[in-house]
Amino acid sequence: MASGKEFRTLYLDVCTLCRPYDDQEQVRIRLETNAVFLILEAVRRGRYILAASPVHYQEIGATEDPQERADIEEILGAFGGEAKLQDPAAGRRTAQELCEQGFGVADAAHFVFAGASADCLVSCDDRFVKRAKRLYPDFPVMGPVEFCEKEGLR
Repeated sequence: MASGKEFRTLYLDVCTLCRPYDDQEQVRIRLETNAVFLILEAVRRGRYILAASPVHYQEIGATEDPQERADIEEILGAFGGEAKLQDPAAGRRTAQELCEQGFGVADAAHFVFAGASADCLVSCDDRFVKRAKRLYPDFPVMGPVEFCEKEGLR
């Protein structure tokens, strides 16, 4: 790993958790889907802990496909440890600051919870990953394929 930091607790945003339900015609989406499966298998084996926040459940609750919603809720229920904020008011202020820096509301909330509860945030959203890396280089944010490469998941 480039940072030398050992990742133990992971925060996968909703677009990452839902990647297997996207149209698999594009090579990139298939690669990311395979990477998500590798990450989830490593979570199932106990190599990582998955952090689950209220933002996850809110976003997933709005998912139209009932099977996709049920599957993701099952994953979070089985493997997700509750992501908590020590100071919810400070978390709201931080999320507001992130929004002012160009993050979307959900992305800002995910970032705040990830920063409070995880060692790494994994997202399939390129713009989110690039912005987070640029503005907050000390907190690891990466796509699922990059994560698998860094962690040697095969």
